[in-house]
Amino acid sequence: MKKILITGGAGFIGSHVVRRFVNQYPHYEIVNLDKLTYAGNLANLTDVEKAPNYSFVKGDIVDAHFVNQLFADHNFYGVIHLAAESHVDRSIADPMAFVMTNVIGTVNLLNTARIAWKDNMADHRFYHVSTDEVYGELHDPSTFFTEQTAYDPRSPYSASKASSDHFVRAYHNTYRLPVVVSNCSNNYGSHHFPEKLIPLMIHNICQNKPLPVYGKGENVRDWLFVEDHARAIDLIFHEGKNGETYNIGGFNEWKNLDLVHLLCQIMDQKLGRAEGTSAQLITYVTDRAGHDLRYAIDAHKLMNELGWTPSVTFEQGLEKTVEWFLANQTWLDNVTSGNYANYYDSMYLNR
Repeated sequence: MKKILITGGAGFIGSHVVRRFVNQYPHYEIVNLDKLTYAGNLANLTDVEKAPNYSFVKGDIVDAHFVNQLFADHNFYGVIHLAAESHVDRSIADPMAFVMTNVIGTVNLLNTARIAWKDNMADHRFYHVSTDEVYGELHDPSTFFTEQTAYDPRSPYSASKASSDHFVRAYHNTYRLPVVVSNCSNNYGSHHFPEKLIPLMIHNICQNKPLPVYGKGENVRDWLFVEDHARAIDLIFHEGKNGETYNIGGFNEWKNLDLVHLLCQIMDQKLGRAEGTSAQLITYVTDRAGHDLRYAIDAHKLMNELGWTPSVTFEQGLEKTVEWFLANQTWLDNVTSGNYANYYDSMYLNR
């Protein structure tokens, strides 16, 4: 069985990638490495935690000795690297945490993989998952981020991810490490930690709490269903060309305010409320520092070269997302209370 290390596999996107690889590839042994910070939740993976080709390791990629030992203990065929600090607001408050995890942690993995695979580079793959935020912001509505767009990070988060992207490509050019990189637009779907826009709004609507919208709600994002992202990662990992970058996006742009209004309509229907009830909770708050106006991904390279396309419309995906959160109130309550962290940390320590 080929061993694949998936970092950050207990997080939102990571758990979907782990689930897909465990279920789709029984001939792979999937090792999920996660530090289990506030956004890492093993309850995201209860459906595969007993699978014979799955195992979990708690650890921090910033710890170079730990990473070296992990590679010594496992003959990894490939790495899918998703572990990252990812919330812009948190990066503004504590940029060094983002430098440590996103830059130092990534370089630790690259160094260890380079040494471990030096005698047989061609038989391995290092896949680095990044973000569209490294490209900066768009003002012209007719333009999109492509794989050739110059980097222009505008927050500590995007700067840290841009740095990690550069290191990954440098290790390919300098050491011939077999790498692929993808830059993805905003994701949404099940198991999403409710500090991000869509799950936060769903949670607050359920609780009849204010729905905070930055500024006038005019910022535009390209939204992608997380399961479609996991499919794209699967495809790029297996069929992408070494040294290449692939942009992943949904061709699905929404202003934040329009998205929140659509979500309010869906929630009113699902909760049996009068139309317009949830929209009354919308509250405008002071805009985020350095808030980029618009992101939009051109994913034609991925579509034309590897045959990937989104599987659902935004309305279909959003309805699926709402239905999942409403059916999993215990998960949501545990996440918002923090109880899950205490429970799973105790379970891990008492193994």
